[in-house]
Amino acid sequence: MRTVVSRLIHSTPSISRLEVKFSATAISINGRNLSTDSNKVDEPFKVEEAETVNVPPPPTERLLVLGGNGFVGSHICREALGRGLSVASLSRSGKSSLHDSWASNVAWYKGNLLSTDSLKEALNGVTAVISCVGGFGSNSYMYKINGTANINAIRAASDQGVKRFVYISAAGFGVVNYLLRGYYEGKKAAETELLTRFPYGGVILRPGFIYGTRSVGSMKIPLGVVGSPLEMVFQHAKPLNQIPLVGPLFTPPVNVTAVAQVAVRAATDPVFPPGIIDVYGIQRYSQHKSK
Repeated sequence: MRTVVSRLIHSTPSISRLEVKFSATAISINGRNLSTDSNKVDEPFKVEEAETVNVPPPPTERLLVLGGNGFVGSHICREALGRGLSVASLSRSGKSSLHDSWASNVAWYKGNLLSTDSLKEALNGVTAVISCVGGFGSNSYMYKINGTANINAIRAASDQGVKRFVYISAAGFGVVNYLLRGYYEGKKAAETELLTRFPYGGVILRPGFIYGTRSVGSMKIPLGVVGSPLEMVFQHAKPLNQIPLVGPLFTPPVNVTAVAQVAVRAATDPVFPPGIIDVYGIQRYSQHKSK
């Protein structure tokens, strides 16, 4: 029995050897190394720096405004630039004649939407399009400008993979619609094409009379002098809008700034609901800033 116990004692590592191993082990407290080894006393605790990962910034949203040098289009360009977007514009006259400082920050393209080749260069890198294209004249001319030109733009944007398309259409005015048949038929055809091609990213704004300061050459026409009071009166007369034939004549005017704000928001906010927004919706959305 004594022989067995003796062998167990001699085969077990000695306490002295365990103490040597323990003394050579560093103990870290509060970021400093405390060791029983005299050579490692107060040695600073070393921490490997985390590897820096270079994450590229999110791509800049690029907005193309069709008819950006017009009354509504110029306000849309300015609103978009104010939100930090990259803005391009395409129109028949090309570069804007406006001398405002913001105009130099827009990439201006000259083209005719009745020609399908006009949009190819302007659509490069574009994530959203807002069309303000429209005009008056004979019925055939109005249908081409309000209808065919916008349909061409909608199809080209869809083929290019553009995410969202906003179309500035127009509210109907009852009996006036018949007098401007080509205008409204063209608008309706463009709306139908947009809802077909962009069922989840197509937005149609239907303002009535749009007022604001309009620049004609070096002269500025303050349309708000008439439009603003009418908006205040007609926005409380919504039931009159339901009167047959003449009811739509009571559609309230809307400020061009409100139209621009809602158009840019609709083009850039992925949760903005697709579909048709009437003048009352434009007023409502313009009063609630996007997050």
